[in-house]
Amino acid sequence: MAIRNYYVRPQFMNDGQVSITEGRHPVVEVVLEPGKFVPNDTLISKNHHLALITGPNMAGKSTYMRQVALIVLMAHIGSFVPAKKAVISLVDRIFTRVGASDDLAAGQSTFMVEMQEVAHILKYATPKSLIILDEIGRGTATYDGLSIAWAVAEHLVKHPEFNPKTLFATHYHELTQLQDDFSGLVNLHVGVKEQGEDIVFLHKILPGCADRSYGIQVARLAGLPQELLQRAKTLLQELESSGPVHVIPAPTQVMTQGTLFDVPQIHPLLQEIKQIPLEDMTARQALQYLFDLQERI
Repeated sequence: MAIRNYYVRPQFMNDGQVSITEGRHPVVEVVLEPGKFVPNDTLISKNHHLALITGPNMAGKSTYMRQVALIVLMAHIGSFVPAKKAVISLVDRIFTRVGASDDLAAGQSTFMVEMQEVAHILKYATPKSLIILDEIGRGTATYDGLSIAWAVAEHLVKHPEFNPKTLFATHYHELTQLQDDFSGLVNLHVGVKEQGEDIVFLHKILPGCADRSYGIQVARLAGLPQELLQRAKTLLQELESSGPVHVIPAPTQVMTQGTLFDVPQIHPLLQEIKQIPLEDMTARQALQYLFDLQERI
């Protein structure tokens, strides 16, 4: 595998850094067409131990964070790693808070499971740990979620004796302000190129923060109806200008209690998949859509 896929032998240090040059995801890169995977560099050090990553859905944030965790894990089990060069400090644990899931049997919501996992990470992480956090706080109301994500980021970066190596992906752009207050935090974003009303994902991790989320453009790629997208765009402009939002009320309907065996003719998720513009998507975009679909399911 190392010879066939151009892996390198990692170097181990004890200075607290993870330095990866042109790192790749060992699974995603072999699923894509040869040469299509975009490699990325990673530098986590004692001076910059928390990387806050912003950017739209499907742009590659989750793939990037997972590949860093996998490269570190592969190095620790004695494997060569998918990168041009890798200098890695020994870690005691790799903690991940990725994806969403309910524990129906225990009566726990997605948000409760998420908070329990974050609590576990904060309790057991050490300065030698590697932490991967993906979209903390998205399972609850916007302000609640933002407040919790902000507090978690602060907790991970403001205690000099703590300082675990952390990759933190978020849609809360407000968190990027923390770089002004904490020298240990660095802002990164996934590059995006605009083409009219559409976007092209560059899958490149760049310094600085994303200027916006591009949610409507991603929704267009997913195949949402044009009329719906135009309405969303109008609402977004009104919200951003703090003007009144004119909500068109839905027609009055008589609500009836369905039976256990009432099944819609076509499940909304299947309808969405049916309308995906596959001919306009790259293999990587399709794969990322599948990852997002699994999380939503």
